[in-house]
Amino acid sequence: MNEATSLQQLVDALRRDRRRGPYAGHREYVATAWAVDEAAGRLLETGNAAEAARRLRTAVDRVTRALMYLDDSSGSCGDALRALTTRYAQALTAAPPKNPQALANWIAATVFDGPGWPDIPLRDFAPALGERGARQLTDLVEQRADDPGRADDWGTAFGVQYLREQLAEISGDTDHYVEVLAQSLTGPDQYVKIVRTLRAADRPQDALVWAHRGLAAHPPTPLTPQLTDELVALLIADGQSEQALAVRRDVFARTPLASSFSSLAKTAEQLGHPETITWALDLMRTRLRDHPALVTELITCLRASGLDEEAWKTAVNHLDDLSKYTLQTLLEKRRGTRPADTVVPYRKLVDLYLADNGNKYRYQYAVRHLKTLRDIHRGLGTEPEFALYLEELRAAHRRKTSFLTLLDKAGLGRAHQGRAHQE
Repeated sequence: MNEATSLQQLVDALRRDRRRGPYAGHREYVATAWAVDEAAGRLLETGNAAEAARRLRTAVDRVTRALMYLDDSSGSCGDALRALTTRYAQALTAAPPKNPQALANWIAATVFDGPGWPDIPLRDFAPALGERGARQLTDLVEQRADDPGRADDWGTAFGVQYLREQLAEISGDTDHYVEVLAQSLTGPDQYVKIVRTLRAADRPQDALVWAHRGLAAHPPTPLTPQLTDELVALLIADGQSEQALAVRRDVFARTPLASSFSSLAKTAEQLGHPETITWALDLMRTRLRDHPALVTELITCLRASGLDEEAWKTAVNHLDDLSKYTLQTLLEKRRGTRPADTVVPYRKLVDLYLADNGNKYRYQYAVRHLKTLRDIHRGLGTEPEFALYLEELRAAHRRKTSFLTLLDKAGLGRAHQGRAHQE
């Protein structure tokens, strides 16, 4: 069987009856979609790009329809569709269509009239579209934009802006691309696109203007760091190191979190200003007095700065404010060097799990840490202390029969403790 016939059979297998259940045959369907991608790749390698493109177009359309009825919570079928779309663009690049206007029609129909997928990256399809295809697609986009019957349609508005931006990008005209991006300054991401476009065009001063403009419209936060990163990089490249550091300090002062500390520390180290890191840690120590919930953030920053001992002491002094995950991480490191320090914090960790009613595995985790605590006591030669603690724990949670059963199975029952006393 030749490669073309094999690919055709695989594409035929992508037909899906909408009456089938949303879960039926999902794994097999996804495997077939990936097999189509691989077979098409082999066909491209043998120089049969035109044949591969024809089959891939059918494959993309069939998977697109199938996703309307498949449950793809895992996203695996969507991943396969993206790969097939990219492969289709590769095939068209290798064998440009004789009628690029038809390709433009398909792209417009997919974006405006499709179910919302697949994404169409025009830069991948630009060689196949050429000037004729790009003009056709531009006309179709503007027709949609001028249609009074769709003036209030959100999907149409999104599709118009989505394709306008991509058409401007592949035009190669930087000013035109920036102008189109600036028509929809809905969030920091748009400013990031503009800044990166201007930087790529070797226009750093223009990029600086837009970066400042973006941060004025959307004050920086640790959750949207890209625009801040772009501005800092531009300022450093322009010799404005103090201003770059000031931007980082401003973000951290408003949101003293581990993520903003990490960015600040990297910039401070790059510019040779270690005192800035000291300032940031002092600021967090001061704010911790009034905001105990910041303890996890401070501990993360201390550990990142190599101040492990202070991180541990901070944790011990704020056990009631720590998450069990942070405490667990600290305990795992501490017990290897200072096991005696971990006894009380381990008891706190057990209490946290036993109180976590939303975690169905809470008893298993509690027992796991109790076994670790038992081993620590054995190493310290304080088994009687652990036995007394365990008796008190069992008494305090005597109504949690499932927990007590797990204790017995783990060798943490009364009989086992009695033998430990005798030994």
